Amino acid sequence: MLREQPHLMRTVIYALTVWVSAVGAASADPFDNNTFMPLTAHHDPWRVDWLNTATAAPAVLSVRIASDTAAAQQANNQPLHAAAVTHSDAYLMRAKIHRVASWATLPLFATQLALGAAIWDGDSGWKKGAHGVVGAGIVGLFGVNTATGAWNLFGESWNDSGRGMRLVHSLLMMAADVGFVATSISTPSEHRGLNFVADRDTHRNLALTSIGLGTAGYLVMLIGNH
Repeated sequence: MLREQPHLMRTVIYALTVWVSAVGAASADPFDNNTFMPLTAHHDPWRVDWLNTATAAPAVLSVRIASDTAAAQQANNQPLHAAAVTHSDAYLMRAKIHRVASWATLPLFATQLALGAAIWDGDSGWKKGAHGVVGAGIVGLFGVNTATGAWNLFGESWNDSGRGMRLVHSLLMMAADVGFVATSISTPSEHRGLNFVADRDTHRNLALTSIGLGTAGYLVMLIGNH
């Protein structure tokens, strides 16, 4: 009897262990493999999921569009500046000749008026010859300035700012050109007898008109700082 008691005790203990395990398994939560071995998605850096809106490509695209929009707005807000005007070397050389030669305009006018007034009052002599030389100088000056000025005006500088003032200046100077040529042609001669007085008056009036037109054209550009 004593020999059978240990065997009976082992049987009872084994049966209790099995019963407790069964009850515990029935009452416990289902076993979740992810608790111990969580599943991780394998990421392929070369694979792009075009159907997935959570990809990084739209974010990069939106950032790029936003930066481009900001740059365009910044460019539109910047003030506009007039484009720099450049001219050829030939244009600049003609302009320099025109400007330097024009410095002699008013001194020649003043000298010619003084010589003409002296001759009108009967003081001829050397002043008559000097009057002719100064008159030829005026005609030559206006010829050079008309060629250089018209070339630049109707050439490279026609679309530059201040064209209206330069056009008025040119028209006045061209009118003076015609007047000086007419003044030279109408030079009086004592050999013409009774026509001398009429030719002298015509010559004087043409000279004064031409000098007036030339002075007005000169002042237009001087006041306009051109």
